[in-house]
Amino acid sequence: MQMKRILLKIGSNTLTKETSQISRGKIEDIGRQIAVMKDEYEFIIVSSGAIAAAKQFVELEHHGAAIDVKQALAAIGQPHLMRIFQENFRELGLSTSQCLLSYSDFDNLDAKANIKNTINVLVANKFIPIINENDTVATDEIQFGDNDKLAALTAALLQVDLLMIATNTDGVYTRESIENNKPETITSVSGVQKLQKEISASKSTHGTGGMQSKIEAATIAQTAGIETWIVNGLKDNFIVDAITGKSNHTKIK
Repeated sequence: MQMKRILLKIGSNTLTKETSQISRGKIEDIGRQIAVMKDEYEFIIVSSGAIAAAKQFVELEHHGAAIDVKQALAAIGQPHLMRIFQENFRELGLSTSQCLLSYSDFDNLDAKANIKNTINVLVANKFIPIINENDTVATDEIQFGDNDKLAALTAALLQVDLLMIATNTDGVYTRESIENNKPETITSVSGVQKLQKEISASKSTHGTGGMQSKIEAATIAQTAGIETWIVNGLKDNFIVDAITGKSNHTKIK
């Protein structure tokens, strides 16, 4: 049986459960679901959260640009983030690996081939790749999109079956329902044009994304023939519930 491949993108807000600290409980929740589904699905994770992880341990003194401090925090936090993933996943019988990528890698044919080959070997040997942007040399994710675009480019490169973006809402809500304070999920849509009219440009508290960057990611995925689901990562069991149709989420076909 051909296993389906899911690229799961987890933002900082999901990993912290909208607090000031990385939630081990949330990472355990993600690992537990992957363990349950590992015979049917291969998972590749794109995870933010390095800066949030660092803020738990240090407060940097600086006189430079804010972006330099964020890059330094990312360098401090990335090993902590990977350790939390490794410890929690290992208890569930799952092995992890780290892949740090930059947007410039996707402009280089050799780099793209190397990324694809490496990740395929890792997945074939039951190691879950956990991808983040290499923040010490690149600032795109810090400034522009909380890894949504990186996730979409990686999904397209690997030709995954599904791009699942975890956020802090039950998918994309209609603009009217938000204005009426009764959020209503758009459950399925062909293409992203209709969604553009519905979304606001608000950003999340920890992340640099917001719904706009998720729609842009879905556009990249759609061009590659990949469906995108926007799901509520704050809820327990959110991956299984989305796949089994038990949750409200947005499918972009």
